[in-house]
Amino acid sequence: MENFNKQSFIVNIPLERIGVLIGTNGNVKSRIEKELNVSLTIDSKEGVVTITLPSKNDDPSKLFRARDIVLAIGRGFSPERAFKLFDENTFLRIIDLESILGKNKNTLRRIKGRIIGAGGKTRRIIEEYTKTFISVYGHTVSIIGDIEGLQIAEEAINKLISGAQHSSVYRFLNEYAHKRKFKKILSY
Repeated sequence: MENFNKQSFIVNIPLERIGVLIGTNGNVKSRIEKELNVSLTIDSKEGVVTITLPSKNDDPSKLFRARDIVLAIGRGFSPERAFKLFDENTFLRIIDLESILGKNKNTLRRIKGRIIGAGGKTRRIIEEYTKTFISVYGHTVSIIGDIEGLQIAEEAINKLISGAQHSSVYRFLNEYAHKRKFKKILSY
């Protein structure tokens, strides 16, 4: 019989990402458990991960952070990038392209190509200007960063999804970077 006093999340991740979540000799799984004081139970046949807080009195925000790290790894991020989510000022946003565009494989492939850009150029530019990390995996685009960076990266991605020219998206990002730099100078 299960103990209902424990708080937990159940997360599904792609089977091919289970090995990354576990890590060499279990090092990724162990680090998540140790840093956040949670327990991960991984069903490697089904891709189901149960994240549990050991005690009802533990900080529930750790459960949410563990969930986001597991989801980030499941959405294609390396553990090193996903571990940025240990910081309570860093967040994960997942954009489901199928919910926006439908399930047409050609449309999804075309839009993912627009977001990534030739040789990864567009994704790299968005990451650099917004100080975020972006993963395009399956039918999702995921972003890791602070609130401001997430919002701007998501806006740039939505512009690309809507058909905006790359040059106008780059201009938008450049204007954002100048505003951010100006705000930083004023705050000194």
